[in-house]
Amino acid sequence: MIHPATPALREAAALARQVWRLAWPAIAHMLLLTLVFLVGRGMVGRYSTTALASMQICGTLTWTIVSLFSATSTGTLAVVARSVGAGDRAGAAAAVRVSLVFALLLGAAVSLPLLAACGPLLRALFPQAGAEVVEQAAAYLGIVLPALPLAFVEAVAASALQGVGDTKTPLAVATIGNLVNVAVSAVLIFGHLGLPALGVRGAAVGVACTMATEALLLTAALLSRSSPLPLRAAPAARAAPPHASAASAASASPGDPRAAGRATAAALARVLRVAAPAFAERSAYHAGYMGFVAIIGLLGATAMAANQALIAIESVCFLSAEGFGIAAGALMAQHLGAARPRDAARVALVAALMAIVALSAFGVLFALAPRPLLRAFSSDPELLALGARALPVAAVAQPFMAFATVMGMGLRGAGDTRTVLAVTLISSLLMRLGGTWLLAVTLGHGLVGVWVGSTADWICRSALLAAAYARGRWKTLAV
Repeated sequence: MIHPATPALREAAALARQVWRLAWPAIAHMLLLTLVFLVGRGMVGRYSTTALASMQICGTLTWTIVSLFSATSTGTLAVVARSVGAGDRAGAAAAVRVSLVFALLLGAAVSLPLLAACGPLLRALFPQAGAEVVEQAAAYLGIVLPALPLAFVEAVAASALQGVGDTKTPLAVATIGNLVNVAVSAVLIFGHLGLPALGVRGAAVGVACTMATEALLLTAALLSRSSPLPLRAAPAARAAPPHASAASAASASPGDPRAAGRATAAALARVLRVAAPAFAERSAYHAGYMGFVAIIGLLGATAMAANQALIAIESVCFLSAEGFGIAAGALMAQHLGAARPRDAARVALVAALMAIVALSAFGVLFALAPRPLLRAFSSDPELLALGARALPVAAVAQPFMAFATVMGMGLRGAGDTRTVLAVTLISSLLMRLGGTWLLAVTLGHGLVGVWVGSTADWICRSALLAAAYARGRWKTLAV
């Protein structure tokens, strides 16, 4: 006899469909963004092991800078989704306008000084990496750093669309960006079509072209007539609805320059109120991670190259979890904006459970087939042996990574970036950095110790975020 589904099961199934409708394009989008770097690493690894080792440095630095200084996108997603949930698309549009300009200016302010100090900075941070590795890393960054402002714009524009519930446009744009990256990198790394072989420089040109393509296309989507947000012109003069943000209320008198200035300031303040703790959180995380990478640098070039291949493999899992996290953050914020905290709580839990199932399946693959996965990045026997010992450890981390990533992004979307900051301070600096030093260096477990320390970080992070979710303070925050 087939029993009808209970109301609770039907509601859970509906929430799961809602999560999946936003999550699968977000997952595909994040995977395609990662594929830009995976393609570069795979091609560079075939070019030379030294070039792949240099990607441990320049790839990590690029990812750190983009992740850290595009924290504005966290505030953009939270404000846009909360405003859309409250029926205030004018407020959402005001937040997006100011976020795009702020991202571009911030990108220039960050990338230009780093470009000037690139060589000495790399030699100071990675003294044991070897002159050739550092030289190739500096060459890569010399090409990518000028394009970073566009990467910041891309992050904000994608978050704006995701916050309003459009995860398919960022996916389409990322698909185009990957085609650009593959074409440019394949030609320039190996020197096809009569061009010289540029190695890591060719990979850098491919990444820079992709950053520019995606930023321009996403901005064009937001400014188009079919955009889900009214960005093309200031809103017509009207009475703002009672639940509207200060930004949209101030924009009700577009002819008054002072009113427009107040609207811009209010929109920026609203975004930065969420983004500032997110920036501090990412600063703490990346401070710990850069120390983590510096420890790996002490283990030698082969360990660095092996770790780079391991990160490339695991990134498929991490970015899948981030896709579920994007869905969780957007839906939690929309439900909170519509005054439905119970639905927000349920959608977070459903998204986390879906991510745990997906990443656990990847973990099984890591444990059963480490060498075939590693061979996609290198055929060096020493690298394969080293990586094959560490990848089963990464398998253990996957369900914890899934829960922590989704719940952290969900709480950010709800505006509770302060809690995520506190968790990151404890987990990244104490567990990841301290544990890795103890296991990899003090106790001499090398690269395996590095990945045990990373797994301890995810376990600690999961426990602390679960406690924050259960406490429920995030349900009462104003954004």
